[in-house]
Amino acid sequence: MITVATIEARMTSQRLPGKVLLPADGKSMLEHLVERLKMVSSIEKIVLATTVNTTDDVLVELAEHLSIDNYRGDENDVMSRVIGAAESVNANIVVAITGDCPIIDPCIVEQTIQMFHANQVDYASNAHVRSYPDGMDTQVFKLETLKKSAAMTTNSLDKEHVTLHIRNHPDIFSHVYLVAPPDIHWPELGLTLDELADYKLLKKIIEYFSTINPFFSCRDVVNLLREKPRWVDINASVVRHSDP
Repeated sequence: MITVATIEARMTSQRLPGKVLLPADGKSMLEHLVERLKMVSSIEKIVLATTVNTTDDVLVELAEHLSIDNYRGDENDVMSRVIGAAESVNANIVVAITGDCPIIDPCIVEQTIQMFHANQVDYASNAHVRSYPDGMDTQVFKLETLKKSAAMTTNSLDKEHVTLHIRNHPDIFSHVYLVAPPDIHWPELGLTLDELADYKLLKKIIEYFSTINPFFSCRDVVNLLREKPRWVDINASVVRHSDP
């Protein structure tokens, strides 16, 4: 059973184009994400799931530089893109991550994977029931489960939001959810890269920890921001999309 992390990323984000290449502490946001996923012991391969657009050539070049795989597919049919990415590296288990989670906590990713295996379900997530800060989003499922879901829907929203059909049909697909412990329960906190204000906050966080603890945890960030409430105000007005 090969466990693979897929990273959905493209340069043509509507709210913040090119966001995954924005720099912090001398590295792009995508590079920070890849380095964190490489720390997850259960993940055997990482594959960038990007598009066939020429604007994403630069992402393919970065993936090669970071020694991870890449797959190029349809910009709007993200479901088929993730399936193709997983198939390209012979994955059995897919850990679906979006490119806008540059400071994702490797321990939370690992815990979600372990919960998936321990409960023998079709789908495991820490994002469907919101409790962690936005930006720690992890989804785990078998490739065959996603392929089954894809064969059951032609809805464009299902194709755009990879696991929406799975999440909307617990009568077909069994679910289990990881919920944050009380000390880091902060679902309103935005640690995802959607808009310029998010970039400003994430850059400050990354550079704050750069010399003392570059692989800081979600708990480290929560503790920091409880001490620095003005930092929280930086992106407090950003409206979040509910879909992980």
